[in-house]
Amino acid sequence: MSAITAQQIRSAAKGKVNESNLNSVLVALDRYGEMFGLDKPHRLVHYFAQLGHESADFRFDREIWGPTPAQERYDTRTDLGNTPARDGDGKKYLGRTAMQLTGKDNYRAFREWCRQEGLDCPDFVEDPEAVNRDPWEGLVPIFYWQMRDLNRWADQGDVETITKKINGGKNGFADRIDRFARLALVVLGYRADNILQFQSDYRLEVDGDVGPKTRAAMHKALVALVPGEAAKPEVKAAPVTETVMPPAVEKEVKKKTNLWGWLFGGASAAGTAVSALAGAEWPTVVAIGGVGIVAIGAGLMLRQQIIAAVRDIKSAIEDAPA
Repeated sequence: MSAITAQQIRSAAKGKVNESNLNSVLVALDRYGEMFGLDKPHRLVHYFAQLGHESADFRFDREIWGPTPAQERYDTRTDLGNTPARDGDGKKYLGRTAMQLTGKDNYRAFREWCRQEGLDCPDFVEDPEAVNRDPWEGLVPIFYWQMRDLNRWADQGDVETITKKINGGKNGFADRIDRFARLALVVLGYRADNILQFQSDYRLEVDGDVGPKTRAAMHKALVALVPGEAAKPEVKAAPVTETVMPPAVEKEVKKKTNLWGWLFGGASAAGTAVSALAGAEWPTVVAIGGVGIVAIGAGLMLRQQIIAAVRDIKSAIEDAPA
């Protein structure tokens, strides 16, 4: 049985779930999840969050065919293995399953993967409709997940890299994060929308924002659901990479940079004075020496101010709430 239940997925969903399509995903996980490492809560939360986004809460298990102008172009998409002739390949190999398997080459790749894994599968190139039958409909997302080595990134709580490897960019990133957080909260025993309580319980800044520190705490809590999981070398702390400058730090930076500007301005003025006095009589040379000493002093003062400012800003960042 999957480590995440259908009821938990329903509770975390942002819309009404298509029960038949969700069941197909769960059937495959029940049979093959452990075989492909999709039997841990922290991995499955990422898995279902991405599938929920791609399929709009499992409502769609095949591409809606118009055809639109874009879909008509799929008929000759040789980069997907379709023929260059307008012979219906676009519609024949349209997107199917929650992960939208698309194009003749991808149907062929799924067939070969199933055979390599010892699964007695239909010939999906000859019969692409078979992809929408169990257990194959739920196996396509597993195939997609394994071929991109996404368990590796789920073990690190890296939703951004998972998104890029699935999408090729960060399309829908905010929704994917939201779905991750909602399901993580449900699996951890909270309501899907009770991020504030989670942040309070884990001593984070209670702001309702699913930022990197909150996601890192969720990842750690999900990993801890399986005894001994955190000790495995492949399981790492989630990255905290998105830095937002707190208002107090921003104020400090502005104050320090204004001071630096004044000092640089003073040093520049000293340099200009030296250039202007070049070639003057000896009394003037003495004056130049005085200006030089002032410039050196300003430089030393600037160095000390920079060091002090960096320390102040570093301290402000370290004291900033999660």
